[in-house]
Amino acid sequence: MSRSTTIKRITNETKIQIALSLDGGEISLEESIFPKEKHDEHAKQLSGNQLINVQTGVGFLDHMLHALAKHSGWSLIIECIGDLHIDDHHTSEDVGIALGMAFNKALGPIKGVKRFGSGFAPLDEALSRAVVDLSNRPYAVIDLGLKREKIGDLSCEMIPHVLESFAQAASITIHVDCLRGFNDHHRAESAFKALAIAIKEAISKTGKDDVPSTKGVLS
Repeated sequence: MSRSTTIKRITNETKIQIALSLDGGEISLEESIFPKEKHDEHAKQLSGNQLINVQTGVGFLDHMLHALAKHSGWSLIIECIGDLHIDDHHTSEDVGIALGMAFNKALGPIKGVKRFGSGFAPLDEALSRAVVDLSNRPYAVIDLGLKREKIGDLSCEMIPHVLESFAQAASITIHVDCLRGFNDHHRAESAFKALAIAIKEAISKTGKDDVPSTKGVLS
């Protein structure tokens, strides 16, 4: 079965649509929410079996989600129009929520997958660790130790919040820690890459059709 989906999430603060395939491959949206003159094809990357095009209006958030998709093996399209005239909070939070919703819907019942995954990713002097449980019990512990106020246009306080929002909407448990590093860009990026590696392992298929729990259910 195809582990893919498209979703729309519209509020008074953001308008978001996402196409996601957990196994890569071709994906598309019916119609872009952007006016044609503002549609940015420069954000699009097509390589191998993956199509990635993330446009949230917040450049560093795009960069982090692109890294997450790339190293998870996903194909991912995200379009967001948010109230960036206020700040980056609603856009960042709502994109995290919408991506979690898409992940949960694309994954479907947690059967025939490893369930648990872990990963380490370095970026120069920075090193991060991530552990994932497809638990259907949302929880997030994020410790990145970021010191700057912003990286690009993204508030550093929003970076862990994006991951928390994703975990909550995806109904998964994640622990993400940056173990060392002094450059905040490197610390954040290594964390997203580590999470991608952990997710890729957790959702990998076992060839069986069982629920990976002693309870027989994950709820």
